Amino acid sequence: MTISNTRPITPELIAAHGLKPDEYQRILDLIGREPTFTELGIFSAMWNEHCSYKSSKKWLRTLPTKGPRVIQGPGENAGVVDIDDGDVVVFKMESHNHPSYIEPYQGAATGVGGILRDVFTMGARPIAAMNALRFGSPDHPKTKHLVSGVVSGVGGYGNSFGVPTVGGEVEFDARYNGNILVNAFAAGLAKSDGIFLSEAKGVGLPVVYLGAKTGRDGVGGATMASAEFDESIEEKRPTVQVGDPFTEKCLLEACLELMQTGAVIAIQDMGAAGLTCSAVEMGAKGDLGILLDLDTVPVREDQMTAYEMMLSESQERMLMVLEPAKEEVAKAIFVKWGLDFAIVGKTTDDLRFRVMHQGVEVADLPIKDLGDQAPEYDRPWREADKRAPMPANLVAAPEDYGQTLLKLVGSPNESSRRWVYEQYDTLIQGNSLQLPGGDAGVVRVDTHPTKALAFSSDVTPRYVEADPFEGGKQAVAECWRNITATGAEPLAATDNLNFGNPEKPEIMGQLVQAVKGIGEACRALDFPIVSGNVSLYNETNGVAILPTPTIAGVGLLGDWKKMARIGGASDGDKVIMIGTDGSHLGSSIYLRDILGSTDGPPPEVDLFAERRNGNFVRSVIRNGQATACHDLSSGGLALALAEMAMSSGKGLKISLSEGRGETHGLLFGEDQARYVLTVPADVADFVCANAEGAGVPFRRLGTVAGDALVIDDLLSLPIQQLRHAHESWFPEFMDGSGTLAAAE
Repeated sequence: MTISNTRPITPELIAAHGLKPDEYQRILDLIGREPTFTELGIFSAMWNEHCSYKSSKKWLRTLPTKGPRVIQGPGENAGVVDIDDGDVVVFKMESHNHPSYIEPYQGAATGVGGILRDVFTMGARPIAAMNALRFGSPDHPKTKHLVSGVVSGVGGYGNSFGVPTVGGEVEFDARYNGNILVNAFAAGLAKSDGIFLSEAKGVGLPVVYLGAKTGRDGVGGATMASAEFDESIEEKRPTVQVGDPFTEKCLLEACLELMQTGAVIAIQDMGAAGLTCSAVEMGAKGDLGILLDLDTVPVREDQMTAYEMMLSESQERMLMVLEPAKEEVAKAIFVKWGLDFAIVGKTTDDLRFRVMHQGVEVADLPIKDLGDQAPEYDRPWREADKRAPMPANLVAAPEDYGQTLLKLVGSPNESSRRWVYEQYDTLIQGNSLQLPGGDAGVVRVDTHPTKALAFSSDVTPRYVEADPFEGGKQAVAECWRNITATGAEPLAATDNLNFGNPEKPEIMGQLVQAVKGIGEACRALDFPIVSGNVSLYNETNGVAILPTPTIAGVGLLGDWKKMARIGGASDGDKVIMIGTDGSHLGSSIYLRDILGSTDGPPPEVDLFAERRNGNFVRSVIRNGQATACHDLSSGGLALALAEMAMSSGKGLKISLSEGRGETHGLLFGEDQARYVLTVPADVADFVCANAEGAGVPFRRLGTVAGDALVIDDLLSLPIQQLRHAHESWFPEFMDGSGTLAAAE
């Protein structure tokens, strides 16, 4: 049959599709002719950075992805990890950065929708969501608009769909002025014998379209997400998808019901690159061909072209390979839920991806070359220069410790995120045990009387820029610590690697070194990466974001009644720091926000100490000896103590008199592998003796008492004063009201 080619392929058209001249030549060599316009769009969709990982594949392969609990690692819609009793947790994190900058509400909303589909495509019911958000400087004219739109989008979709948002991050830095980051995480529960994969099996089987109709929204979205921004950014608004959480809720229920019938042979979310990517991936994974007939695709707009249908990223859609005998049963389920169910093609044995439209073959391509044979680059990279160390005695001490701490707790990056998370439904489904504001979100496993799962998302971009290797290690270690601080055993992680243009050796060097650090930490902490996402070209007019390799992790609590919280302290409890005394002020927020400097290397991450100290803290919590626990990170000991006091409403009387070294290093140093515990007075000696016996460094800090944070004669701050500073910044920034009713 003659292949239709209605539009001439020009160098300008090739460039507009994000394809380099050598990549286009590779296409010509593969197919032996000029591609049709639709075929060019298909190659553009499959070979862009967002879908093919062509700059990062080489390095992603070095990450540890296996472990005794890992059932499914990278390569599927989400990772799957065993949590005992025949239960599994299914989870992943993905970026929706470029769309959210162009159209913040829909960009963030469809980011949430996409990650939820990744989870329930695997057969899991979503039970938790998180998001890691990074915006430009608060004084940038677009920042407030972007914060408002993104937070509304995250809440609008997640709340309507009915999944609790249990944690996340919000950070401001001028380096995100032209390219914000929206990283969305979701986790779901399934049975180990009820996991569904995307690998097509069997020849001549129906390929079925499920869900909402196809429109023109999101056409070329994945290609747009694989390029830098410039002054033409507003022209890209039509490439942003539009979400409908109520349709997605119906799709969830219909899919889970369908999966019980035995009708599903393979199933794939239509995410980036829509129908193209889902069909190609299913066929290529199964060593099969796919034939599609676009005349049978449900559409919501008139006169859609084959190109538009193949590249649309309309939301709330799935593609399935169906057991033919179950067709009527399957169709009845989708009709009941008010969703489209249409047979749009079949599997073949010819390893071709063929597309028909109005009786004309508009594409006939080698399916393996589109999928797992996409270009792969070993891009040149350059290691970052090491920053000189900064001993604490070379960094000026504050004149007023109290005012310094108040400034930090009320700063844009360390103030309360209540304004954000109170717009999210954190309690829906009725299983949330810890709400945002602590170390990790915790959700009960409702099929089991005692089990719960802990979730955290972490990265410190300023560390990664100062030393990508140590920064990568620290992102993993902090996520692992936050999970540990609840008493949970960290099981596995997902990554979301956000960087600038990989064609620049210094940016590629950041990615390579960060991945090396992530890999080393994951191996040392038995914390494998089971899923993830890479987002590159996060630049505007040549200015890159801070390198931001976000790590989100999952941990298991065997008995949630023994869980620790940040604010669980009681009067008379003893306060103990686990880990070494602080002294590292390089790349710290004390240096940045108080002294106005970003100098110095980040703290080194001793992975042996992380594991040893974390295992000890977990044992204290599980033995029922800890009333509260909090890990130390940005702001060091001083900020951790303030956060614990504000959370519990209990004062702390702290003494550093036993200490050695510089006082401001002890209070604001950001050394790693550290926690603050509160324990009942009658077990404090026992806990300290056990720490000594296990070779775990510790320091007795003081007692829970009064209604102020008191540290020797350095500072005395009433909890209400701390809370006022902590809670005021965000509402005042967003609406100027500074209303603290929720905080009081």
